[in-house]
Amino acid sequence: MTQPDDNALEPVEETIALKDRIRSWARSRRPNRADLGKEALAGLPGAIGSVPDGMAASVLAGVNPIYGLYASMMGPIGGGLFASTARIVVTTTSAAALAAGSVLVSIEPAERPAALFLLTILAGLIMIVAGLLRLGRYVRFVSNSVMTGFLTGVAANIIFSQLPDLTGAETSAGSSVGKGFDVLIHPGSWNIRTLLAGLGALAIIVLASRSKYASIAALAALVIPSIFVAVFNADAVRLVADVGDIPRGIPLPRLPDLRQLSMNLFAGAAAVAAIVLVQGSGVAETAPNLDGSRSDANEDFIAQGVGNVAAGLFQGQPVGGSVGQTALNVSAGARTRWASIFSGIWMLVILVAFSPLVGRIAMATLAGVLIYAGIGAISIPQIRLILGSGPNSVIAFVTTFVSTLFLPIAAAVGIGVALSLLLQINREAMDLRVIELVPEEDGRVTIAKPPGDLSDREVVVLDVYGSLFYAGARTLDVLLPDPSPGRCPAVVLRLRGRTTLTSTAIEVLNNYQNQLEKVGGRLFLSGVEPGAALGLAASQNLDLLVQTEVLEARAELGASTRRAVEVARAWHTLAIDKYRADEGDPDGGPVDPSV
Repeated sequence: MTQPDDNALEPVEETIALKDRIRSWARSRRPNRADLGKEALAGLPGAIGSVPDGMAASVLAGVNPIYGLYASMMGPIGGGLFASTARIVVTTTSAAALAAGSVLVSIEPAERPAALFLLTILAGLIMIVAGLLRLGRYVRFVSNSVMTGFLTGVAANIIFSQLPDLTGAETSAGSSVGKGFDVLIHPGSWNIRTLLAGLGALAIIVLASRSKYASIAALAALVIPSIFVAVFNADAVRLVADVGDIPRGIPLPRLPDLRQLSMNLFAGAAAVAAIVLVQGSGVAETAPNLDGSRSDANEDFIAQGVGNVAAGLFQGQPVGGSVGQTALNVSAGARTRWASIFSGIWMLVILVAFSPLVGRIAMATLAGVLIYAGIGAISIPQIRLILGSGPNSVIAFVTTFVSTLFLPIAAAVGIGVALSLLLQINREAMDLRVIELVPEEDGRVTIAKPPGDLSDREVVVLDVYGSLFYAGARTLDVLLPDPSPGRCPAVVLRLRGRTTLTSTAIEVLNNYQNQLEKVGGRLFLSGVEPGAALGLAASQNLDLLVQTEVLEARAELGASTRRAVEVARAWHTLAIDKYRADEGDPDGGPVDPSV
């Protein structure tokens, strides 16, 4: 009887395993029928709140407000199905909208919608790839100072950019800051009726946000002043319908126009993806899962990517994890992902039933809602904390803030990320310390400042605090004692806890060993982790491997360092004898091996 070929069975087994994973995923997304009604009700406030938010986001992006509503329909559905953070709401955000707007500004108005949809899909695909490559761990390299500077700059851009719509003034300035200052220094160009509608919206949202009607404050700020504009037939007040036609019902999915693809659009999509992913990782912390399961940043990356692809296919703009909508979802009683999904379904109902009314909203009221959101996004306590945290934090905050105000969002994000990495490298270099471990007669070990120079016939034990990556390794090179004044010095360098050694660190160790060898000394490495030992072996640096004694880490703390000292002292006795034989000993007399 022929035995089955194990290799032939592998594809079958992999297919079965894949099917099992798909079934398990589908079961985890299946709603609990008993709670379905509650989740549907919990999703309704989010859908209502998404009406002003979605429209406002489109205004920031410089496109028809209906595209923000389409995104608010598909983002929560696509994102809700795939997110590991069950109550996160993937919908329009101000930062993503501004990023999209900065990319679209150079594109002809007639071609912007097609470019917007392609931009959204590209950003979504980048997010999905980032999740599949498990890049979530790299989000932490964007410092709090950089992120605060960016978000504060976004908030300031929102406020300045909405002053023309709030006042009804015309301006030819290009940047958001330029528009704002142009309006402020020309009060004669303001339209009184438009200004009253905008200030009315601001007053309503401020008062309603402090009452029990906070969940509908933004919607009331849009609707009530717009009703007055319609009743008093204020033709001079610009409406949403003046920006673009508002189609009735919902859009059909359509493939993107690849003719719009360009390097500028792709770079913009990457910037949007970076902004959304960094913001989304912070949102997940505000809405922990009620079942105790931990959020997975990579799964949330994929979820936000799926939300963007779905939004782009249904003629929507970029979406991401929203702080405000997630907080509203939680406060409305959401317990599972289905509250977010129902939020998107309710938006579909709103579009079918009320889309003609969207065009009657006054643009000034949208400006008022956005200015209120921009002011609320500026965290004064966080800024005070950064300003009191030292020059590095201040430089990062101010540089990112100014870049966000005056440069395209894509450039500001690039500067922020680069600055985060540079500050991290600088911190590694500044934080690295070398100390001497001094054994006492009673068995205790004390720490002391390491010597600047090594003495004759000396065994010195050194420990390193801080990172040995790149700049840190170069700092170590400066801080190690100078071997040249001594004869036959032995240095034990403790490397406990370092899982890897970079090529820079290995080069620094090799150079130090060469300096020791010139005066008859030797380097001993203790507490070396297996990964670092493999790195040393793989470096193929023969001088370092032959001349340096490497003692791997043991389970008992300090055991390998004590052993290194014993080996160093034994070597020390032989080395001094050899040095005397080769060079002669002017001091004469026996040598104490315990020196």
